[in-house]
Amino acid sequence: MDLSVLATLNAEREARRATVLVTDIAAGTQRLVKQQDITADPLSELLEKQLRMGKSGMVEAAGQAWFLTVQAPHPRVVVTGAVHISQAMAPMAKTLDLDLVIIDPRTAFATPERFPEVTLLPEWPEEVIPRIGLDGYTAFVALTHDPKIDDPGLDAALRSNCFYIGALGSRKTHAKRVERLTAAGFDEEAIARIHAPIGLDIGAVSPAEIALSILAEIVNTLRGPRRKPA
Repeated sequence: MDLSVLATLNAEREARRATVLVTDIAAGTQRLVKQQDITADPLSELLEKQLRMGKSGMVEAAGQAWFLTVQAPHPRVVVTGAVHISQAMAPMAKTLDLDLVIIDPRTAFATPERFPEVTLLPEWPEEVIPRIGLDGYTAFVALTHDPKIDDPGLDAALRSNCFYIGALGSRKTHAKRVERLTAAGFDEEAIARIHAPIGLDIGAVSPAEIALSILAEIVNTLRGPRRKPA
């Protein structure tokens, strides 16, 4: 691999931006396609498909063969709320190979005993989110029902290119949330990015079932056809 290509690849990895290294099997030549350049690439559909799957592989088109080496950031789920649903979500997320981050300033809830082997940040969202960052491979989930905790996280998520934003609550709760976000300057199109009611409609009742429905919706959004993160 050319050293300049390697340097660019490493820089994009550090910035949590996806790339695809395209190797022409017949010619042996290589080129690196950055995330923001994929839609304009002649192989855009093939690149996008492999990127959605998060896997490298051989592809063919018009009688030519290429090997696509996919470098995609590890998907994260950032949650406000050390609650029963996020407790149930933790082992499921691990099984799905999703990095889970729990943010909750309420230290009585955000304890290692309740969330073993989870990145747990007992801080206010407005303090911690600028530090950890939200990007196109981050799903944000608000679970506390407390506007002092959830709203700053939603504000940050809506200003980012998170691939998924979801918020727990009834239609009445969400209507009040919409009022607050509108007052904060977000328009209807921005607020429509929030999945509310949250999760796929599987008739979930228990915390574990709700966690399952949320993660299913996150995976569906991550792997299904969609606008790619910038």
